[in-house]
Amino acid sequence: MIEHYFDCPHCWENQLKMIDPSVPNQNFIEDCEVCCNPLEFDIIIQDNTLLSFSVIPIGQ
Repeated sequence: MIEHYFDCPHCWENQLKMIDPSVPNQNFIEDCEVCCNPLEFDIIIQDNTLLSFSVIPIGQ
């Protein structure tokens, strides 16, 4: 697993995301663990290295 810290774009709390490096292109929606607002994650991994990580707030 790859550890990556990010700031929630809704509440600005710094959080840890554990990323499975066996899937090279990942796009998924999860709720923030602090404020429960929805976030869209877009992640690219190559050779067990995190190449790109973006988190986008989803408006409600």
